[in-house]
Amino acid sequence: MDTLSIVCQFLLSLSILIVLHEMGHFAPAKWFKTRVEKFYLFFDAPPFNSLISRKRGETEYGIGWLPLGGYVKISGMVDESMDKEQMKGPAQPWEFRSKPAWQRLIIMLGGVTVNFLLGMFLFAMVLWGWGKQYIPTSELRKDGMAFDSLMLKNGFQQGDLLVKVGDKPFDRVDANDFRKTVMLDGARQATVVRAGQQQVVTFSDEFAKLLPKILKSELLSARVPFLIDTALVGKPAAGAGIQKGDRIVSLNGYPIEYYDQFKPLADRFKGQSVTLGIISAKGDSASKTLTITELGTIGVGAKFDGLFKRETQTYTLFQSFPAGIEMGWGFLTDQMRAFGQMFKGKLSVKDNLGSVISIGKLFDPAWDWRVFWSVTASLSIILAFMNLLPIPALDGGYVLFLIWEVITGRKVSDQFMERAVTVGFFLLIGLMIFALGLDVWRLF
Repeated sequence: MDTLSIVCQFLLSLSILIVLHEMGHFAPAKWFKTRVEKFYLFFDAPPFNSLISRKRGETEYGIGWLPLGGYVKISGMVDESMDKEQMKGPAQPWEFRSKPAWQRLIIMLGGVTVNFLLGMFLFAMVLWGWGKQYIPTSELRKDGMAFDSLMLKNGFQQGDLLVKVGDKPFDRVDANDFRKTVMLDGARQATVVRAGQQQVVTFSDEFAKLLPKILKSELLSARVPFLIDTALVGKPAAGAGIQKGDRIVSLNGYPIEYYDQFKPLADRFKGQSVTLGIISAKGDSASKTLTITELGTIGVGAKFDGLFKRETQTYTLFQSFPAGIEMGWGFLTDQMRAFGQMFKGKLSVKDNLGSVISIGKLFDPAWDWRVFWSVTASLSIILAFMNLLPIPALDGGYVLFLIWEVITGRKVSDQFMERAVTVGFFLLIGLMIFALGLDVWRLF
C-alpha cells in the first residue's frame, strides 16, 4: 500500500507539472498563430502509442503510455520527434520556423516560466495553509550549533549558540535568515553564547561576499550526534556492517560526540583503514573497520529530523506570496550551487544523481498533502532549471540558438538543429539510464 501511494502521488505530481509546462509552450504558440499538431501527457511511443486521444481543431490531445514526460508537437519545429518530412517543404506562415525569432524565443521560454511561477506559487500556498516549521534556538541551549568552514574561519566555533545577528535577535535555526541579515541588512557582528558567556563575533565585508557561494543548508545547523539515517550500498560504511540507527562515537580512538566532529577527523585519514566505535540502535557497543575514501567520506547520511521540538510560523495570504517567492528563489539558487559543485567535482555525482526512484522517495507514503505540494513545488523548480540547461533537445538548447539568432541575425540551419537535437536526445537518454542504474544499484 505504501508503494501504491507513492506511485500515485508521483504520477499525479508529474502529470500536473507536465501539463502546465507544455501549456506554457502551447498558449504562446497559439497566441502567435502557430499550428500545434499534438499536445500529449506522457509519450505515445511504440508499441502501444496513445492510451487516449482526441482531435479538436488542428490539435490532437492525448495521453501516452510511457510516463517519462510529455510534449507539444509544433509545426515547422525540429524536435525530438525528428519529423524531417515536414522540414523539406517551403516554410508555411503557420509554422514555427516562419515566426520572428523573438516570438519563437517566447514560445520556448513559456514552459520553464510556468514551472518557475508554479513552484513559487505552490510554496506560497503551502506557507499559507500549513505555515513554516522551524527549530527555536532555545532548543539548542545544551549542545549549541554546528557551522560551515567559512563560519569557523570567521570567528565562530562549533557549539556556539547564535543569539543575535547585528541588532536582530536570532531566535530560530534559519541559515537563510542569517545570510539575509548579513548580506542585505549589512550586519557585521553576531552575538553567541560560548561556554556560558556571551561573546561578539565580528566579520568582514569579504565574509559577506562569500556567503552566496555556500549552500544555506550547510552554513549553520543544530548540533546533533552522529546517528546514521542511511548507509549507501557499496560504500565503506555499509560494507563494514554499519546500519541505520547506529551511532558513531569514535574514530581511531578519537571521541566523536557530534556529527560535525567526524569530517575533520576523516579528512586526516583519507584513503586509510580506520576503526570506528559504534553504538547500535539496541545499545550494544562494537568496533567496525573500514577504509575512508579519498574524499574523506564513508557513504552515510546523518539523522537530523525528529531530534528537536519544532514550532510553526503562520502566514496570511498576502504574507505568503513574498515568502513563497523567497523560498522558491532560495531553493533554485541552492540547486544551482549544488549542480556547480558536482560539475567541479566537489560533490559526488554518483551520490547525488537520481532517477524516478529517488524522486518517489521524496513523497510521504501516508499521502501528506503538505509534503505532496512541497515536493511538487520543488520538482517544478528543478524541472524548470534542468530544462534551461543549454543541451539540444531541452528548452535551454533551443533558447541558446535563438539568443544567438537574435544577437547576430543569423539563423541556425535546420540540418544543424537536426544533428544537435539527435545528439542531445541520446545524451539525455544516456543520462536517464545512468541515473536509473544508480538507483537500482543503491536498492540492491
